Amino acid sequence: MRRTVTPILIAFVALSTVGLGRTVAQSSSPAVARLSLAGPAKRYCSAIWVSERDRQEALYNSVLLQDPGAQSGGGMVDQYESGRLRFEVDDERRIVTASRDGVSASVRHFGDQGCVILRPETDEPLFTPQWVTSTLPDAASTPWPMGDKLPDAPLPADVDAALLDQAARTFFSNDLDRRAAFLVVHRGRIVKEEYGSGAHQDMQLESWSMGKSMTATFIGRLIEMGRLELWQPAPIAEWQLTPDDPRSEIRIADLLRMSSGLRFSGGGSTAEQMAASFIPGFADHGLGYSAPIDIFRFSASRDAEHPPNTVGRYRNSDPWTLGYIVRTTVEHELGEEYLTWPQRAVFDKIGIRRFVMETDIYGNFILTGYNYGTGRDWARLGLLYLQKGMWNGERLLPEAFVDFVQTPAPAWDPPVYGGLFWLNPADETGRGQRIPTLPADAYNAAGAGDQRTYIIPSRDLVIVVMSHRAGGNFAPDRRVREFEALGLAVKAVDPTWSWE
Repeated sequence: MRRTVTPILIAFVALSTVGLGRTVAQSSSPAVARLSLAGPAKRYCSAIWVSERDRQEALYNSVLLQDPGAQSGGGMVDQYESGRLRFEVDDERRIVTASRDGVSASVRHFGDQGCVILRPETDEPLFTPQWVTSTLPDAASTPWPMGDKLPDAPLPADVDAALLDQAARTFFSNDLDRRAAFLVVHRGRIVKEEYGSGAHQDMQLESWSMGKSMTATFIGRLIEMGRLELWQPAPIAEWQLTPDDPRSEIRIADLLRMSSGLRFSGGGSTAEQMAASFIPGFADHGLGYSAPIDIFRFSASRDAEHPPNTVGRYRNSDPWTLGYIVRTTVEHELGEEYLTWPQRAVFDKIGIRRFVMETDIYGNFILTGYNYGTGRDWARLGLLYLQKGMWNGERLLPEAFVDFVQTPAPAWDPPVYGGLFWLNPADETGRGQRIPTLPADAYNAAGAGDQRTYIIPSRDLVIVVMSHRAGGNFAPDRRVREFEALGLAVKAVDPTWSWE
């Protein structure tokens, strides 16, 4: 059954007619055109004030995403260089406006909540921004991993430094790859760390969908705190209003497995499914990256397309709905301030002093793309999972939850997905199926443009690779070099490791 969608979304994209909670979109409408401009404006805003990057470098390496199939003059780089696509930066108010063909979209920086897509009629958000402060001591004088001070002692004799050097050279060997960070952590110690493309140790790097695994971590933390249960029906009030609502059968575990069955168009959707999008023809999956909406209520408003735990699909509806659960649990069960809770409950406990999680205009953490962390902070998250949810003698995540996120989701075929983490199941040779240069027990957080945090329990390894999501085409053999570098890093701590 179809539910009425959120009024705030209707207000933004009500383009010609509204009926039965659906909007009929006109592709030529200025409102739809704004959707294609908000993303570039947001990425530029974040590059300037979150990552503090060189503006020209950021434009070409992260903002002007180029469609390889674009006609000459039709891609974003060509539009920018021809003057058709323009960016106006208001440094005093920290607003970036992107405009094209008489239509514009604006984004504003709001401190620790990063850059937020604005509604056309206002430059203010619909929430009260909060400063997020850490209680941790100075990082430079605090030993790793709670701080950034590294040991002076040489690497252990069983770690091959030459192979690690070779791995880093391979990873950074072509500037067209736009590689930003390469870290290898073995037995809890950073054994290799290099940066490129203007990035450095303290830069908040675009992390994209690695943030989905951060959402999983918040769910696991609340489970450990006794506020949620993995197998309980998702506590979404909208799904409990009528006794026959099939969405009431969706469990937290189903959402973690991206197997909720919610009607949500995205990659791989048929023409019929795209036509059933909230804005027909515009993927629901990408709406939170483009529209000033309440992403949590939008996801919860979608009806059931499939029974839960029967179809595995990569859809933002599921992590956004989990984010909704996190927010309501923190605010109503714990009685705490939502925007600052992650710092207290997770980040301060594992040595992360600043992790920028950008929000929608209603103050909801998006965490499916608009989030920024350093390479070392992602390594810390990987260590938390490598240590089965323990940190400095304190259990932060249930061990059963850590096992769950690396267990194949039943509805996915092939079994490459777990609980907001990607898996590397063995092929017929026993090597990893998705990444043959890594052991089959490796699992990882993953984001667009090659952001990865690999956790490899059998080798006591965490490997972080981060890259700028380039504007032009990447080098064709980019992924080949990345896989080679990963294999070399494993071999550096396990000389028996080999791959074809």
